[in-house]
Amino acid sequence: MPEPIAHRGPARAGAKPEISDLRQLTEVRARRPEAIAAAAAHRRRPAPHQGKLLIIAADHPARGALRAGADAYAMGDRAGLLHRIRIALERPGVHGVLGTPDILEDLLLLGALDDKVVFGSMNRGGLAGTVFEVDDRFTGYDAAGIARSGFDGGKMLLRIDPDDPATAGTLQACATAISELAERRLIAMVEPFIAHRTAEPTTADRRGGPLRNELTADAMVRAVTVAAGLGSTSAYTWLKVPVVDDMDRVLSATTLPALLLGGEVPDDPDAAFARMRKALAHPAAQGLVIGRSLLYPPGRTGPGEPAGGRTPGAGEGGSRTADVADAVDRAVSLL
Repeated sequence: MPEPIAHRGPARAGAKPEISDLRQLTEVRARRPEAIAAAAAHRRRPAPHQGKLLIIAADHPARGALRAGADAYAMGDRAGLLHRIRIALERPGVHGVLGTPDILEDLLLLGALDDKVVFGSMNRGGLAGTVFEVDDRFTGYDAAGIARSGFDGGKMLLRIDPDDPATAGTLQACATAISELAERRLIAMVEPFIAHRTAEPTTADRRGGPLRNELTADAMVRAVTVAAGLGSTSAYTWLKVPVVDDMDRVLSATTLPALLLGGEVPDDPDAAFARMRKALAHPAAQGLVIGRSLLYPPGRTGPGEPAGGRTPGAGEGGSRTADVADAVDRAVSLL
């Protein structure tokens, strides 16, 4: 059995141990898996928040989407990813995180989710670059698991490909998840897109080319109106949408609250932030959900990550720490 893990900082009644070493995460998972449920039970819940939100998105690896900028495997280093997420969550004005069970449970054991809004990612089965990408099955959290963990809601991705019959199954699964979350008074965060294959199927490529989201106002108006109508009630449905040209049209297509997503690491961060700032002025915009462009700021994805054993503490990590903190602080300033 592993040695007890010491607390860092003042202990409080019923508090869980905080882990400072990545190897301890594996040891706890192997020897005391029940510690995850205990950490969730003892997590300090956030106070009610009335303003706009900033949520850190970290559910990409479960879809096999590891790229950030020029680095195709940036998110494949779990020590580095956890280090960056923790830096982001510690910045003033960051309200929470979105992730799959493996990442959120690591963060629970690290004591990083106190006072944070937490969304569990639900459908990660449509792996990036596969022939079944539109058939996006619910392989992550379900509504019962999100409620059991004491989290605030679930997020689901909905790609609508008019030429792929698998879209119908994903629509149905999203509608069911929205209804099940609403029964528990949990937010359903729906990320809808109209998507198309970039080429006709061939013998060499049965997919018909990569699946690409159509990032136009016309496509997004159609996507959000479909998403808004899913489920037995829309009372707890929020949307997660990209910032496109003519964003007022998109946000005016429904009365549902919307969070603006960050997407890929941008080539021009200044232009991306200016577009976000303008979109946030719309009454429907309730904040931002950003992942890679904050965790891996442009031009900052090279060497220098913390080594694979230990998760660095405060003040460690060199320029990586400052880069992530600066990017997050800039996003906070938009709110």
